Amino acid sequence: MIQELFQRQQKQIEYFFTHIDQACVDSTIHQLFQCVGALFFVGVGKSGLIAKKLAATFAATGTKAYYLSPLDALHGDIGRVTSEDCVIFLSKSGNTEELLALCTPIMERGARLMAFVSSKHSPLEKRAHHTLHLPILEELCPFNLMPTTSTAIQLLCGNIIAVALMHKKGFTKDRYAANHPAGTIGKKATVKVGDLMLCGDRLPLCSFDCYLKDVLVELSQKQCGCLLITKNGRNLCGIFTDGDLRRVLQEHGKDALGEPIAKHMTCFYLSTTSDTLAVDALALMHKKQWVTVLPVVDDHNLVGLIRMHDIVNAGI
Repeated sequence: MIQELFQRQQKQIEYFFTHIDQACVDSTIHQLFQCVGALFFVGVGKSGLIAKKLAATFAATGTKAYYLSPLDALHGDIGRVTSEDCVIFLSKSGNTEELLALCTPIMERGARLMAFVSSKHSPLEKRAHHTLHLPILEELCPFNLMPTTSTAIQLLCGNIIAVALMHKKGFTKDRYAANHPAGTIGKKATVKVGDLMLCGDRLPLCSFDCYLKDVLVELSQKQCGCLLITKNGRNLCGIFTDGDLRRVLQEHGKDALGEPIAKHMTCFYLSTTSDTLAVDALALMHKKQWVTVLPVVDDHNLVGLIRMHDIVNAGI
């Protein structure tokens, strides 16, 4: 049963993508981009829920957008709408009475009226300034009644348009972060390596000319799984890990303890900067599965060390 439903829904989504008028979508995006006021998303029932979601998505991604209840609009809330705004109606049939009743008051205010509908030649299409048809074969509901596929397509197309506007407006990750100051999204968009890195006395440091036997205490006590090998205090020239120690002892035995650590350090290492987002540093570690720490280097100077578990513990 589930596999059959997945296949049916996949067929519906594929039908939407193969039959959508992309030129009309481009025109819709251009008109929304040209809107100097706000976008108001309006819908009734399940389409109303999608309208609320899309309003939130557009607002979070750089476009001033609100949800407008058609009932409340007819009882005073239409006062929010100005001639600079664009009002977007979501309706599968294009024949929703509450939306049709709202058309004239909106146009009298000089706002631009758009309709996202699945039925062609509907009453709503005839009244709207611009219509985007969202093609659909049938609902996933066995009775072809419950809004299932139609609302999924409304949400899918709306999200695509929101992202397209992000690109056209040059919406940056910093602006996205400013809109999400809390929660996991906020952390991923705002927390930087410099906020979580170890620095100062907590760094596992040793000098380039030290012998391996003389740095084992530092390697153990700092509990970072590595040593940062430096010249002149802050000039990072290599890294030596717990794994390196095991390999050295297996290959050379205890005699290696009397050799300079520079002989066994890794000169080619990954690093990051203090102003890099922590989530990007984590992605770099995941790209190289054996990396769990990254030296933090600013202007060729070692300033810290970021550990994978510190990023994960921060909820990122």
